[in-house]
Amino acid sequence: MIKRVLFIFVFIVACSVFGQNYDKHRVENGETISQIAQKYNVTPYAIYQLNPDAQSGLNPSSILLIPKKSVVSKAVATSKTHLIEPKETLFGIAKKYAISDEALKQANPNLEKEGLQIGQTLDIPSNTVSKTNTPTPEKVVYHEVLPKETKYSIAKLYGTTIEELEKRNPEIIAGLSVGYQLIIKGNAPKKEVIQAVEPKNETTKSNSVKTIAVNYVNYAVKPKETLYSLSKKIGLSQEELLKLNPALANGVEIGMLLKVPSIPSIPKETKKVYTTLSKNNDVIGRKKLALLLPFNIAKMESDTLNTPAMRLKKDKFLNMTLDFYSGALMAIDSAKAIGLPVDVSIFDSQETKNTSNSANIVQENNLQDSDAIIGPFYQNNLEKTTELLGKNSVPVISPLSKDIGNASPNLYKSIPNNEVLRTAMFDYMRSKGGNIIAVVDKKKESVRQYIQTNQKGVQFAAMLPNGELSVESLKSLFVKNKTNYVVMETSNTRLIKWTINTMMGAMANFKVQLVILEPNETLDTDEINFEYLTKLKLMYPSITRENESPEAKIFEKEYRKDNKISPSTYATRGFDLTFDTIMRLSQGNTFQETADAFTTEQVDNKFEYYKKEGGGYTNKGVYILHYDTDLTIKEAK
Repeated sequence: MIKRVLFIFVFIVACSVFGQNYDKHRVENGETISQIAQKYNVTPYAIYQLNPDAQSGLNPSSILLIPKKSVVSKAVATSKTHLIEPKETLFGIAKKYAISDEALKQANPNLEKEGLQIGQTLDIPSNTVSKTNTPTPEKVVYHEVLPKETKYSIAKLYGTTIEELEKRNPEIIAGLSVGYQLIIKGNAPKKEVIQAVEPKNETTKSNSVKTIAVNYVNYAVKPKETLYSLSKKIGLSQEELLKLNPALANGVEIGMLLKVPSIPSIPKETKKVYTTLSKNNDVIGRKKLALLLPFNIAKMESDTLNTPAMRLKKDKFLNMTLDFYSGALMAIDSAKAIGLPVDVSIFDSQETKNTSNSANIVQENNLQDSDAIIGPFYQNNLEKTTELLGKNSVPVISPLSKDIGNASPNLYKSIPNNEVLRTAMFDYMRSKGGNIIAVVDKKKESVRQYIQTNQKGVQFAAMLPNGELSVESLKSLFVKNKTNYVVMETSNTRLIKWTINTMMGAMANFKVQLVILEPNETLDTDEINFEYLTKLKLMYPSITRENESPEAKIFEKEYRKDNKISPSTYATRGFDLTFDTIMRLSQGNTFQETADAFTTEQVDNKFEYYKKEGGGYTNKGVYILHYDTDLTIKEAK
């Protein structure tokens, strides 16, 4: 009631002041202040002046007072207007007119709620600061980047945009670093460079100077590295790096050799923090995603011997494709439901192992303009597609192939290969400070060579001349006060039994755990006691996990509702990869930028993209799983 009385009062006052110098407008369903302002060629600010209640929202059929042009011109005689064009930002507009972003927001109250809209007219307040007066510099506001924070979350926190953040902080274009001091507002003061005074080469009776010899090495700059990231990586200040490498003053270039101290050593690749991506309302325009899936419809239509039902029973590849497709459809529907600005097109790639119709699809449908492409399935066809789209730098994401193949800058392998899985397993065991022992069958010579070459410090249990395990040798390698991880690589039932029995006998005195590097079908036979595997907490690396989270249960429920069956591994994969890609494209950055910055986790799959030395990206998102005594599979922590 009070609000209604206030509105009537304002209305009466407005009428008495302006007389008939205004128009009336009945609000249509869905109309915004910006649309109405454009219709009458006035500013939103002028409308809010006459209709203060409108700042709380518009009600259909309500009446707004619209000032006439003559009134507006008097009211804002000292102001300008600005028509917002694509890619413009609040920061850029404020800078153009030499005013603060706060002044812009005050003159245009709808900005806080609606943000910038292409085609919107902004009221630009005049800069009344006299020439003789020195303007007060805007107070600098800093923000220290915390773990799991993203550009989007920080921009949202301070009511700004990702683009504005990147303009004020160019170093973050390649990605955020935990601990980095972001400039949110204002201009950072110039830092005073304190020249280091070199000690004179003199000796005194009271003092003696000890010199420490520093060895220097060359370091080749990698893509996306900045002066800031290099200083953090190498352990020197930016000033120290510039002093050693004056060429850096002209900018950081890929491949340039830097003089850096060999001590401290440059750390290895840091593990990315997993991030939950959310909808970004600052994205301008819609993104384009294409899926190239091998339905091979033409082949099915020409098959006169088998009905579609018969073909489905026989064709495993087709079943895999359809499962992946069904999961992808659920992801697309989920994206639509939350309003993600991505348009998805699906094409039949018509694939065999060495042929596909991808080239024709790309040309006929202008896929060179796509923001990302998922598929084709086969490695050979993937490489041809990446080559075709390389000039346009369109990311091509491999959905299922584990083959290493040829490296392409725009190829993203979403399935971790065997080497990645092995490395993740050994990294986990070392992170736990374990004693690693290997029992490797003589028939697994390639595994033995891999461990000897890439996993230094692993001890091998001796094998007898007849190929059987030397039990005494294995026992002698166990140590106390550490977990003894026994990496068993064999499909020989007898060797498996000897290894397991030896470990079971040692459990009274030692902490032991059985490890395999890849699936072993022999362990699933009746000859191997499953209870022993649970007691030894059999551990292994995996691309997927056993997910019992509420989100996973919802996905399974919805999938069963739509498809009348539980989702297969390929169906879940189709959902995870498609939804993850759509979410990445919805962040306001390119897919490559999100690959460099974000590591994600969906229903059953992780996506932890890293740039490979030879080019392109590989997924290092691996789960370490183990059998538990309650007969379930759990993720090792």
